[in-house]
Amino acid sequence: MNDELKAAALASTVDYQADAVVSKTILKKGTGTVTLFAFDEGQGLSEHTAPFDAMVQVLDGEVEITISGSPFHLKQGEYIVMPANQPHALKGIKRFKMMLTMIRS
Repeated sequence: MNDELKAAALASTVDYQADAVVSKTILKKGTGTVTLFAFDEGQGLSEHTAPFDAMVQVLDGEVEITISGSPFHLKQGEYIVMPANQPHALKGIKRFKMMLTMIRS
């Protein structure tokens, strides 16, 4: 059996830190990445674009995600797809954790 195989709870794989954004890449391949994030309350990512579609799944807390000027309020268990080349930004309403899946093809 492969010693690297293990099961884990997504939300407990990354921890909150005061006034910070913490990230942990759990899968990185040429075709895409899966990254976990923990954002303290009020923390976020400023508006930017990405050349590929990306899916955000909220694992804990609440976040406002703005895509092309339209705000979306997401809570634990909800997800949204951010289309390629569309400006988007994230801001924690409460501290939150998310999984970002980016597909490069």
